[in-house]
Amino acid sequence: MKGRLARLAAVRRLVKTRKIESQDTLLSCLQAEGFAVTQATLSRDLKTLKVGKASDSLGGYVYFLPMEGRERERAYADDFLKGYISIDWSGNIVIIKTHSGHCDPVSVALDSFNMEGEVLGTVAGRDNTVAVFLREGTSGQDFMKRMKEIMPELEE
Repeated sequence: MKGRLARLAAVRRLVKTRKIESQDTLLSCLQAEGFAVTQATLSRDLKTLKVGKASDSLGGYVYFLPMEGRERERAYADDFLKGYISIDWSGNIVIIKTHSGHCDPVSVALDSFNMEGEVLGTVAGRDNTVAVFLREGTSGQDFMKRMKEIMPELEE
């Protein structure tokens, strides 16, 4: 019989490489690989691995693993780059124009960039504008310099 660590590794691999839509599907995949596992054990394994479930954009749901380290940072940068249209500033206020519906992902990305030294806070508008309030003494140019350090491909 295969052990717990091997089973957890198999669950991680399956969730990463296949479109797993239910615990039943995952259970079947594990059993096909020779794991003797129950639904209750699989539920505990999913909790241990912090596996989540999200929309697959086709009307269904799939399991996913939480991102780690650089992978998470890159995902936030990609969200920002995909969502923003332009960046402009006056004084200590930066306005980021976004594509319709991208305010929240752009704002969340900004909040994840560890810019507490430069940014006091962000406010996501309803549809296509994010306001960024800079700390006293931080200019729009300082903000853009830091953003380019985080995302060298950022265009002004």
